[in-house]
Amino acid sequence: MKNWLRKHPTVRTIRVAAADLNGQARGKRVPTRFADKVVESGTRFPMSVMNLDIWGEDIDDSPLVFESGDRDGVLKPTERGFMPMPWLEAPTALLPLWMFHEDGRPFDGDPRQALRRVLDRYEEKGLRPVVAPELEFYLIDDSGRTLQVPVSPRSGKRRKAAEILSIRALDQWDQFFTDLYDACEEMDIPADTAISEAGLGQFEINLMHCDDALRAADDAWLFKMLVKGLARRYGFAASFMAKPYEDYSGSGMHAHFSVIDKNGQNIFDDGTPQGSAFMRNAVAGCMQAMADCTLIFAPHANSYDRMVPGNHAPTSICWGYENRTAALRIPSGDFRARRIEHRVAGGDVNPYLLIAAILGAAMNGIEDHAEPPEPIRGSSYEQDLPQVPNTWEAAIDAFEKSPHVARIFPEELIRNLVTTKRQELFYMNESSPQEQMEIYLDTV
Repeated sequence: MKNWLRKHPTVRTIRVAAADLNGQARGKRVPTRFADKVVESGTRFPMSVMNLDIWGEDIDDSPLVFESGDRDGVLKPTERGFMPMPWLEAPTALLPLWMFHEDGRPFDGDPRQALRRVLDRYEEKGLRPVVAPELEFYLIDDSGRTLQVPVSPRSGKRRKAAEILSIRALDQWDQFFTDLYDACEEMDIPADTAISEAGLGQFEINLMHCDDALRAADDAWLFKMLVKGLARRYGFAASFMAKPYEDYSGSGMHAHFSVIDKNGQNIFDDGTPQGSAFMRNAVAGCMQAMADCTLIFAPHANSYDRMVPGNHAPTSICWGYENRTAALRIPSGDFRARRIEHRVAGGDVNPYLLIAAILGAAMNGIEDHAEPPEPIRGSSYEQDLPQVPNTWEAAIDAFEKSPHVARIFPEELIRNLVTTKRQELFYMNESSPQEQMEIYLDTV
């Protein structure tokens, strides 16, 4: 890690940061001359910082604040090491961190540690998940009270139309996407294809599959930070809000995953179009935990504006082969790449919690040899199927009481997330739609 800074002598400051429960980067600015100390000994900030609400405020009555004396956690660098922050004007490096107790134990309230805990269950069985996130976002002119698509740098016009898979729409923002891909190269984020989506100024970028799920979650977290920061350099916003426009599609974060064994073989592939028993077990586990994990997939007030039947966001708990109306889609193609696409989550999620929830639920199903119901055919919106919670409050209650969730996440994280979301629910109910829009546009 020290060598990275020596190879980049123009970098004068670093940011050291960890992801809180809302996926917000929390940390410090440090002069480069003190970077060695952080690398060798880590840094400290209060454990309560990992458990702030979306406004960055302490959680009322949290045991992490006054009850514990607001004690410090120890933040240590992740395996990622230093990387540039290309969206800033001055050369700057980011050092991602995660939190531990003083005695070296992982802090259970850290979302990255929660994912590590799930991956330990796979490792114990000689298995390794392979994960590929797909991230949708909007480019938005938020300079006025009404959100609108920004003026194209090429045409000088606002293209007020949805253009699904339009090359012209991509070309209108060619310089932005060129700079974005260059920045991904600098940060070692494996950005793959970009497409235009169904909303005004809406796009999707896929990240390449990765057999290190922690790294895949890192990539998604860093990508969101990069896209939002780079857009501001261009004079507009990029937002992963679940539903910024009432009349256009929301933004999702779909996640593809498979599982390989110690020989590198995909355990979801049995050489048939149907896939293996392991794949069906994983599907069943994901379905059983889906309603109770909705708080992870839809963590904010605005999230539930996207969760509307018939609006390209799955709301029915079901699965199907090559069916994008299903919550769990089994894509066609080479059997060796047999995988599950989990399609429920919005773009506003914390990637660490999302991937932990999906992989944890899948492992529940594998451990239990669970069997799913028959796959659906046709539109899920026209069938009588079990539904995910359609309100934030119901999702919070389901998450808190769930035996499925208790097998995936540690008790401390469940408590912290529930208290955080109940505090946000209270204050969001007192906020105007404009105030809600303003806080979510930049944060999530």
